[in-house]
Amino acid sequence: MKTIIELFETTVSNYPNNVYLWEKREGKYEGTTYKETRELVIRLAAGLVAIGMKKGDRSGLMADGCNNWIISELGVLYAGGVNVPLSIRLHENELMFRLQHSGSRYIFVSAPHAAKAEAIRDALPELEKIIYLNGKNNPGKDDISLKDLFHIGENYLKDHGDEVDKIWQSIQPNDLANISYTSGTTADPKGIMLSHLNYAANVIQSNTLMELHPEWRTLAILPWDHAFAHTCCLYAFMFKGASIASVEVGRSSLETLKNIPVNIKEIQPTLMMSVPAFSKKFRQNIEGQIQKKGKFLSNLFQFSLKVSYLYNGLGYNRGRGWKIILKPLIWLFDIILYKKIRQGFGGELKFFVGGGALLDIELQRFFYAIGMPVCQGYGLTEASPVISSNALHALKLGSSGRLVKYLELKIMDEEGNELPTGQKGEIVIKGDNVMMGYWNNPAATADTIKNGWLHTGDMGYMDKDEFLFVLGRFKSLLIGNDGEKYSPEGIEEAIVEKSTFIQQMMLYNNQNPYTSAMVVPNIEAINRELKKRGMKPGSDEGNSESLQLLSREINQFKKGGENENMFPERWLPATFVVLPETFNQENGLVNTTMKMVRGKICEYFNEQLEFLYTPLARNIENEVNLSVIKKWNT
Repeated sequence: MKTIIELFETTVSNYPNNVYLWEKREGKYEGTTYKETRELVIRLAAGLVAIGMKKGDRSGLMADGCNNWIISELGVLYAGGVNVPLSIRLHENELMFRLQHSGSRYIFVSAPHAAKAEAIRDALPELEKIIYLNGKNNPGKDDISLKDLFHIGENYLKDHGDEVDKIWQSIQPNDLANISYTSGTTADPKGIMLSHLNYAANVIQSNTLMELHPEWRTLAILPWDHAFAHTCCLYAFMFKGASIASVEVGRSSLETLKNIPVNIKEIQPTLMMSVPAFSKKFRQNIEGQIQKKGKFLSNLFQFSLKVSYLYNGLGYNRGRGWKIILKPLIWLFDIILYKKIRQGFGGELKFFVGGGALLDIELQRFFYAIGMPVCQGYGLTEASPVISSNALHALKLGSSGRLVKYLELKIMDEEGNELPTGQKGEIVIKGDNVMMGYWNNPAATADTIKNGWLHTGDMGYMDKDEFLFVLGRFKSLLIGNDGEKYSPEGIEEAIVEKSTFIQQMMLYNNQNPYTSAMVVPNIEAINRELKKRGMKPGSDEGNSESLQLLSREINQFKKGGENENMFPERWLPATFVVLPETFNQENGLVNTTMKMVRGKICEYFNEQLEFLYTPLARNIENEVNLSVIKKWNT
C-alpha cells in the first residue's frame, strides 16, 4: 500500500462492518463502521469537487478530535486536495501565518474555534470558504456547513460519480497529502510536506514494532493534528481495521480534560497514546486516590513499587537471576493493588505508547510496575513521525526502543562521519517516511535533507542491544566555555519531578563560565511550607526563606545532596533567577505538546538571562529574585 486512499480502501474491503470511529452523542458512545465512514468521505469529496476544489488545493482543518475531523481530511484527500492540520490552540496571528503561508483556499472549523477563522478571513484573500463542521446560523455567501456540503456532494454524485472516482483513483504515492506545521522549539514553524507514501510507509513501518489487532480500540486523547496521534491513531488503527474513540468535547478545554478519565472507563481502550504531560497527570491522580485511602495503604503502595522496580529492572531483564524469588510478591501486589488501579483505565489497557518528548525513567518504572507499561518511542513530524519505539516484547526503560523496519539510521559526528555503536552524535535517517521537504522553503529543506538522509537535529546513540537512546535537541544543548556539550532536558525533568517547590525550569549555558537556570516557583507549595515553619508568605523573612527552599532543591543534585552524581556538576545551575510567570501556551513559551520553546523563552526573558551572568546574581537572595517572589504573593 502506497497511498492513504489505498490503505483506507483495502481496510473498508477487508473490515466493512468493523467500527472505525466512536463518538459520544447524547450521553452514549455510538460507532461508525468503515463502510459508513467511506460513504461519508465520498459524499464530502464530491461536495468539495462541486464547489471548485482542484488537485493540489490546500484546505486548513481546525477542530477538536471528532468523527468529522478524519472524515474531513479523507474527503479533502479523495478530492485530490491537500490537508493542512491546525492546532486548536493557535492564536489568530499564528493561524493567519499558516493559512497564508500554505495558500489555503478553504478551512474546516468546529464551533468552538470558528471565531478565530472569522476574525482573520478579510486579511486572507486566498481563503474562499469557511466550512463549519457544526453548522452556522445565517451563513453568508462565503460560508457553508458540512451538512450542506454532504448534500451538495450527494446530488453531484448522481451525474458525476465517474468523475469523482477518477480523481481519487488517480492519486499517486508522491502526491502531497498534508502540510503539517511544526510548533518548533527553536524557530518559527515550517510547513512539513508529507506525501501519501510518507504516511502509508510509516504506518507499515510502525506495525513492524507492535502489531495491532482488529478488535483493539483506543481513546485518542492527543490533539488529532499532532503527527504522533495522526499516524499512530488515525492511520495505524485504520490499517488493521481497529477503532478510535474521540474524547467528549466540553464547554471549555478544562472540561474536555475532565472528560478523559470518564471516557476511558466507557471505551475500555486496549492501547493509548500518551505524552509526558498526560503520564504525569495520570500518576498524580493514581497516587492521589491511594492517599485518600489512608496511611496504611499508601505505605503499602510505596513498598510495592520498590519491590516491583527491583523485580522489573529495565524491562528486558525483568525477573532475571535471584530476583525470581520476588515473583510471588509481585503477583500478590497485582491482585490487591495494581489490578484495581487498572480498572480505573477500563481494565483492558495493555500498554501506552509514549511520544512527543522524552519521558522520565522514573515514570516509566511506575507505569511498568502497575502493569500498564509506557512503551517510549521516538520520532519527528519530518519522519511522518515514527522512527523507533519500545514494545512489550522488546522493552528497555530509558531508551526510545528499536528502530522500525524498512528504515536506515546512522549516528554521525559534526564532520559527517558515521560513529560506531555506543558513541553519541546526530541521529540521521533514510526511508520512505522522510518528508518531501518544507513548503516554499528550499533552503531549510536543503539544510535538513542531504543526499536523501534526514538530519533530525537530535543527539543520541545506539547501544549494543540495538536500542536507541535519544539525548535531546542539538539546538537546546548546554555548551560550556570550553566547547563541551550536554543535553539539559534530563536534568530539568529530574529536578522538576523530584522537587515540591519548582514548577518549571529551563537551564542555560551558551559558552558561559557556568550553567544558570530560569525557575518558575510552585508558590502554593512554598507557602504551605512557610506556614508550617511559622513564617508569613510575602514577608521579608518568608521571601528569603522561599529562595532558600528553591536553592536547596537544586542543591540536592550537587555534592552532598540526596541525588548527587545523577548529573555532572558543571551542568547543574550555579545560580538561578525566579521568573514572574509560567511557560504556557498563552505567552507562546510552550508548544502544543507542552514542550518548552527555548528560543522564545530566551527572547522573552532576555533581561533575566543577562542578569544571571552578573556578579549580583551569584547571591540567590538578590533584589531581582526577592521582588519577583514578593509579586507571586500579591
